[in-house]
Amino acid sequence: MRKITEIIVHCTATPEGRWHTLADVDGWHRQRGFFGIGYHYLVLLDGTVVPGRPLWRVGAHCTDHNTHSVGICYVGGLDTHGKPKDTRTPAQRKALRLLIERLKAQFPQATVYGHRDFAAKACPCFDAKKEYGNAE
Repeated sequence: MRKITEIIVHCTATPEGRWHTLADVDGWHRQRGFFGIGYHYLVLLDGTVVPGRPLWRVGAHCTDHNTHSVGICYVGGLDTHGKPKDTRTPAQRKALRLLIERLKAQFPQATVYGHRDFAAKACPCFDAKKEYGNAE
């Protein structure tokens, strides 16, 4: 197993309330030249957590951080006008928290970040470090 020191939260940058599946995200990533979905987990609108890339495999979700991180992505992140917005449903909020708690138990040395902490992006459209207890 890889040494995991970061859990990085993302959004799909899709409009609020629009349903997307693992197959959709996998297809988008394949179009970008990846061999498959770059995230390790995808959280659907109804809170279902779908495994993506196996944990033992390096992700493709955050430049210079993939080797030692787990990538989690929730469906959403944009308002109806295409502007960044925290669009997590109550079910997604609960599922993300439970997933992160489980990953922190498995990788206690890991710190939670948002993609925006490493890139000039709004993703995941909320402060993941603050929400998950890692504010510095």
